[in-house]
Amino acid sequence: MMNLIEMLEESARRYSDRVALIFERRRINYRKLTEAVSRLATGLLNLGIKPGEKIGILLSNSPEYVFSYFGILKTGAVTLPLNSFLKTEELRYILEDAGVKFLITSSDFLEMVNQLRIRVKSLEKIIIVGKTISGTVSFEELLASLPLKSGPVLLPEEVAFLLYTSGTTGHPKGVMLTHQNLLSNALSCARAIRISKRDNFICLLPMFHSFTFTVCILIPLSVGGRVTIVASVRPFKKVIRCILVNRVTVLVGIPALYNLLADFNLPRLFFLFRFLNPLHFCISGAASLPVEVLARFEKEFRLPLLEGYGLTEASPVVSFNPLKGIRKPGSVGLPLPEIEVKVVDKNGRRLLTGEVGELLVKGANVMKGYYNQPEETKEVLSEGWLATGDLAKIDRDGYIYIVDRKKDMVNVRGLNVYPREVEEVFYHHPAVAEVAVIGVKDEEKGEVPVAYVALKEGEKTTEKELLSFCRESIASYKVPRRIIFKASLPKTITGKILKKELR
Repeated sequence: MMNLIEMLEESARRYSDRVALIFERRRINYRKLTEAVSRLATGLLNLGIKPGEKIGILLSNSPEYVFSYFGILKTGAVTLPLNSFLKTEELRYILEDAGVKFLITSSDFLEMVNQLRIRVKSLEKIIIVGKTISGTVSFEELLASLPLKSGPVLLPEEVAFLLYTSGTTGHPKGVMLTHQNLLSNALSCARAIRISKRDNFICLLPMFHSFTFTVCILIPLSVGGRVTIVASVRPFKKVIRCILVNRVTVLVGIPALYNLLADFNLPRLFFLFRFLNPLHFCISGAASLPVEVLARFEKEFRLPLLEGYGLTEASPVVSFNPLKGIRKPGSVGLPLPEIEVKVVDKNGRRLLTGEVGELLVKGANVMKGYYNQPEETKEVLSEGWLATGDLAKIDRDGYIYIVDRKKDMVNVRGLNVYPREVEEVFYHHPAVAEVAVIGVKDEEKGEVPVAYVALKEGEKTTEKELLSFCRESIASYKVPRRIIFKASLPKTITGKILKKELR
């Protein structure tokens, strides 16, 4: 197994003059990409960076993000992508927990970074992309260094990536992903969905997310493909033009994006899109995709929409609905090649086909562990199996169905209610844009489900109407006790609804 730098350099050797990255009017081929990575690595080593140290990246989507990601790895250091939507205090916790000494950022985040420099004692140097600012190091000057002829030996089992989870259940934990974890996952995905050097992935989602970087960056670069980088999804008509002009073949998004597209009004541009559309298929990940959204999108755009499943601790992809073969709506597909899955009960006993239990995953993609948290690591890792915390069932064909988060299940008088099942019913109502069902304590029944609903713009309905709609499809004990209407529901950047905040 190669490491990630060897993977990139092998692609550059085979596809030297092929375009690797597209960003606005910039076209960067594989030779220039690896040269930029090598020059940056020299510059970083000259600053005193040592193997194993953590270097933070706080940047918007750009080629410089990709240079930084691989440049850090080439020095033997560990890349730590930072969620650019976090507040100063949230970033402070992560930087201190990881002991970050160097931070690569831009003037866009300078106000926040100046506060962090004062509050984070470990932070020694700030590297700025774009502007030359007193007291910081110029990214462009580092790129002017001589290419690194030979860096430290990188073993596949060494940590490459330290990514902090979203922290929806408490303080975020640093997930340690190795070169082997990430590369094996990228190559398995490429085989499963038949990606080739002719493919061009559009990168709309923020690069700090594990799903984005594995699927939108590592997969295409591992096979000599292209990545079209988009800094912002607004206005979205500009994104459509970008897809057409750059002949993008794979669109990667989250359920919220496909929900928006299914209702999007593309008058003249959509007419062109129908006939000039270069897309082969679309991928949805990072959050569960409602069946109704999948159906509306595929009907409107006449494109296959492949839902996958994963989690950061699995690098992150576990399964995909196949591009060629049977796709089952509501399922997250088949496990990737070389990944094992099983469903177990609370005692760890493997369950039969169709029975609901916790999903466990085993393979080269499973993380090394949580950074400086051995007890938390032991809770989720045992004999190579990763406990996902997700309730699932597996059908006779091996397709996985995620029923719900283990912690989200509602117990009504001893009967299990899976919020996702109830939410799917709501999504079939034409007025509903977003919904989240949570459990609320009840003296008589132990717990009862309560639904938070956001309506589509211009749509109206009542609690009575929605409850009646639910009763037509699900058992009475599953019907929410009440409905709370909101203008919008709180979400993570990847579209996961924050049920913790609703509770």
